Amino acid sequence: MKLELNIANKETWLPNKTPLIISGPCSVESEEQVLQTALEISKLGKVSILRGGIWKPRTRPNSFEGVGAEGLKWLKQAGLEVGLPVATEVANAEHVEECLKNDIDILWIGARTTVNPFSVQEIADALKGVDIPVFVKNPITPDINLWVGALERINAAGINKLAALHRGFASFDKSSYRNAPMWEIPIELKLMCPELPLFCDPSHIAGDKDLIPYVSQKALDLDMEGLMLESHIKPVEAKSDAKQQLTPNELGSLLAQLIIREKNAGSEEFINKLEQLRTVIDELDEELINKFASRMEIIKKIGEYKHENNVTILQLERWEQILKNRSFLADKVGLSDDFIKKMLELVHQESIRVQTKVMNRQN
Repeated sequence: MKLELNIANKETWLPNKTPLIISGPCSVESEEQVLQTALEISKLGKVSILRGGIWKPRTRPNSFEGVGAEGLKWLKQAGLEVGLPVATEVANAEHVEECLKNDIDILWIGARTTVNPFSVQEIADALKGVDIPVFVKNPITPDINLWVGALERINAAGINKLAALHRGFASFDKSSYRNAPMWEIPIELKLMCPELPLFCDPSHIAGDKDLIPYVSQKALDLDMEGLMLESHIKPVEAKSDAKQQLTPNELGSLLAQLIIREKNAGSEEFINKLEQLRTVIDELDEELINKFASRMEIIKKIGEYKHENNVTILQLERWEQILKNRSFLADKVGLSDDFIKKMLELVHQESIRVQTKVMNRQN
């Protein structure tokens, strides 16, 4: 499906740097904190936009939820001190109005807002007649239509300096990430609208600074426009998301290590098709591993239940039922009978091993 958006040429409004780096603290906590962070990251010479959270909706109440509109003055002044445009998140019309009054340069819409079309429309209405760049983060849920819908609403309000920001998706599966990257979704968005600048937020995908370099490199390998990386002058004292914030020195080390790869000569796609497909395979493999891990947790519980009821591990009727049922399902989606039987046999062998271990441990 082709996504039709009226997008301004990125060269007319985005800083001409590859990759374009947006950085600053997760939350603006004080005038001194945001200024000192800005001064240090500006020394790197690689940051093009200063970011800072002003309103911080948290999952649960009684957590730090931002300093509010007063912090806009601190953020703007810090940007002026270091000569960088400033960006912050808005979640409703009032936020938009406060940002415009304080001459904030760039707005972004967060994942908790993108998921709600009512909130996005409220922001879109407040932006009518305004010429300001807007970044739209993906929704919390892995629903590309919600992401596309938010972009369309903002674009319909007359905002053509528009970009998408990938920050990962909430998932119930076990994962090393705070938010599962699900790279296939931003890839699909890029294919739908190649002219739409696409950025990545490794900080929120990783949730831990040790994973940020890997996520950052992956995003650049997928030809994303740039990165939004959280940096705090003293992360250990941060009032929100301390684990995923880098010191300015750590940020500098990370940026120095990133490899910038060339696109294929003459290609109109954002990266060669093979790399796109391999990325989808990587994501699916990770999902498979996580699903197998969840399956084995259930197998352990079954082993415990069998032990309690003095039942044998091997249940032949159940095994025959699985073979028959799964082969039927595999045939429906075009998988060969031989492949699915071999796969099921391996899974069954591992299930027996796990249950045997559980029962022997209890004995």
